[in-house]
Amino acid sequence: MVIPVEDAADPRLADYTRLRDVDLRKSLEGERGLFLAEGEKVIRRAVAAGHPVRSVLTTAKWLGHLADVIEGVTVYLVSDEVMEGITGFQVHRGALASMERLTPPSVSDVISGRISGRVAAGGTPREGSRGRPRRIVVLEDLVDHGNVGAIFRCAAALGVDALVLSPRCADPLYRRSVKVSMGAVFAIPYARMEDWHDGLAEIRAEGFQLLALTPDRAAVPMDDVVLGDRVALMLGSEGDGLSSHWLHEADHPVRIPMSETAMDLGVDSLNVVAAAAIACHSLVR
Repeated sequence: MVIPVEDAADPRLADYTRLRDVDLRKSLEGERGLFLAEGEKVIRRAVAAGHPVRSVLTTAKWLGHLADVIEGVTVYLVSDEVMEGITGFQVHRGALASMERLTPPSVSDVISGRISGRVAAGGTPREGSRGRPRRIVVLEDLVDHGNVGAIFRCAAALGVDALVLSPRCADPLYRRSVKVSMGAVFAIPYARMEDWHDGLAEIRAEGFQLLALTPDRAAVPMDDVVLGDRVALMLGSEGDGLSSHWLHEADHPVRIPMSETAMDLGVDSLNVVAAAAIACHSLVR
C-alpha cells in the first residue's frame, strides 16, 4: 500500500524522525522493538534474515527497485526534499525501512551451535565449518556504532563464525551499525552477554581458547600462536583496550607486530577496526 506523504511532520512517519539524535533513537528503538535498515541491499538482507517490515519510507526513484520486497507492506512515498526534512540528511541509497527486532539468542545457543541466531543473506542458517562455531570474536565495551558495524563486516568477510558482545557494547542493529556493516549484522550469528565479569567462563567452558589482542610488545605475535580447535579472539574498547580482568582471563595475550619505523614515530597500535581485520585474517588461517 503506497501512501504519498507531503509533510515531514506527519505523525505516521514517527519511526523515521530525528535520526541524528542518538539518545532518542536508542529510546525509541528500545521501546518499540524496532530498528532502521537503510538502502535496498541492507533492507533485502534484513528481510532475508527474517525481520518483519513495519513500513518503508522511499522516493519515487526507488519504488520499482523494491517492488518485490514491499509487496503487502505500507510504503510512505515522499519527495527528496521531504525525505531530507524527515531524516536530517540525504539518504543516498533511496529508502529506509522500519523493521521489527527478533528475540535475541543466548550466548550459549550461539557458541554451542544449537541455534544460529541469525540467518545468512540467502536464508540458510550459518554454522562453523564443522557444524558449530570454531572461530569467534568477542567485543568488550566498544561503544562506537560505526566501529561495531565495521567489525561485523570484517568478521563476515573473513570467515569468522560468530560474535559475542559484552553488555555495554553498542547495538549492532542501530542504524549506523547496520549501514557500515553493509548488512553483515544479518549474515553472522551474534549474542550479547548478560554478565561481563563471568561471561568469558561460559565461552571457555565450550572449549574455546581465549586470545586477548593487545599492543603490549611482550605479547605473542598473532601469527605465531598455535591455534586450538576452537578460538575466541577478544577485542577491547576504542580507547582503553581490554580491561585488566579480561586480559587476566585470557589464555594468551596476542599482538599485531608494529614496524620499527612505526614505533619510532610513537605508533604502537592500530585502530580497533584495522586491528580486527588483520587479526581475523590470522584467526582463520
